[in-house]
Amino acid sequence: MARIADVRPPASPVSKGQVARRDRILDAAAELGATADFDRVQMHEVAKDAGVAIGTVYRYFPSKTHLFTAVFEAQLGKFVEQRWPTGGADVVTDIGEVLVELSRELLSRPRLCSAMMQSTAASYTTDPSGYPDNDSALSRAILRTLGKSAPSEEDRSTVRLLVFSWWGVLVSSLSRKTTAEQAEADMRLAARLLLARYLA
Repeated sequence: MARIADVRPPASPVSKGQVARRDRILDAAAELGATADFDRVQMHEVAKDAGVAIGTVYRYFPSKTHLFTAVFEAQLGKFVEQRWPTGGADVVTDIGEVLVELSRELLSRPRLCSAMMQSTAASYTTDPSGYPDNDSALSRAILRTLGKSAPSEEDRSTVRLLVFSWWGVLVSSLSRKTTAEQAEADMRLAARLLLARYLA
């Protein structure tokens, strides 16, 4: 498992140029992470491919673990923005299906998926306030689909359990402990069981 070092907090981009540089770093890391194992991805290669100085990479991402955790958050955010359904007659089924689709998307690049999940797990165990939690793009999208603009604590807990279930099923599928077919069936079942009370 990836470990997160005791380092300073990452800087946040302020200007449009800084945001663009940070985005280029994330894109470069995603491309490198898709073709090489996590341990083989080097920060200087990320900097070179992103067209930035190595100091710029470390300014926003103090470690490789920080970097791939941010890549994971960016990938989830992009998926939610571009491919999350706007709503339908059966929101519970819709949520189950879109979580299956998200898993397929992440698993289509297994090396990158592994790097992101290792890093995110390491970050989460070091800082429990981080992802996966109720402030993630994924949790917000599920709550929005359920029509919960002002969610109760029970709503938040239910969604947190669903996200944790999705995470566990994804890990099982990535490690080939579960077939793709079984993982998808499990994810649909988790959505039905956990979100049953939201059915009209």
